[in-house]
Amino acid sequence: MNPELEAFIPFLPTVDLIDPVTDRRNFAKLAAARPAPDTAGMEIEDRTVPAGPDVPVRIYRPHQAQGAIVWLHGGGLVFGDLDTEHPWATRLADGSGAVVISVDYRLAPEHRFPAALDDAYAVLTWTAEHAAELGIDPARIAVGGHSAGAGLAAAVALRARDRQGPPIRFQLLNEPGLDDRQETWSQRHFTDTPWNYRDKVAAAWRHYLGSVPASPYAAPARADDLSGLPAAYITTAEFDPVRDEGIGYALRLLQAGVPVELHQWPGTFHGSQAILSAEVSQRQIAELGAALRRALAD
Repeated sequence: MNPELEAFIPFLPTVDLIDPVTDRRNFAKLAAARPAPDTAGMEIEDRTVPAGPDVPVRIYRPHQAQGAIVWLHGGGLVFGDLDTEHPWATRLADGSGAVVISVDYRLAPEHRFPAALDDAYAVLTWTAEHAAELGIDPARIAVGGHSAGAGLAAAVALRARDRQGPPIRFQLLNEPGLDDRQETWSQRHFTDTPWNYRDKVAAAWRHYLGSVPASPYAAPARADDLSGLPAAYITTAEFDPVRDEGIGYALRLLQAGVPVELHQWPGTFHGSQAILSAEVSQRQIAELGAALRRALAD
């Protein structure tokens, strides 16, 4: 474990997904206690995307942005919202120079699969249809997210491919949760790792799926065919139960002819980039922004 990160482990809050309402409240308090990000270099606007039901979004628009990313927050598909994601969406917009459209998708267990996917896909479609209004190039739209949100972004890319939906330039998948089966080495062995561990992942999948068997649109690692998907930047954390499914997905994308950049961060745990004082966290955040900037450039 990176010593800078290890020092913070005793102070991590308990968010075990046993009681989603309490977990949402605790996570919101944690997010509210973080230093406010610098938003001086961008315009921020709350909008509502008409869908069934409508989907709230928060749009971060840096000056002279041309590309955009539909960004999906983490939280096991159970907690998280526009406010808790605000610091990370701000940093991504600042680091990449792209318009970041943060999505307040519906949460489980009140809204199980495919509610979150439907919301995310509706925002992708809306973004492509309103590219001129948003001041972006419709050929430079990415999807991305953190943790469960990254898995959701991968599912959006699969659905867009299969439905011949809006073209997606790039997938930015930060520590993605992709596989409900929990059969990898990291899933079987990381039962007490910081913040994310095997039982917590299992609880998230139970909330999201209920009694419905997982499909590739719920758990993208189940997809048989990964050809024709957008280029991807995938990150994994060393001490994370979802580490190996992220690495495995990257390898399968490569084998399907999809360009991939894979970055495995030594000494880190799931979500540890929230510890902003750590040098490795600063590098992780900078790399995410730089990867998106490269992908959306000419």
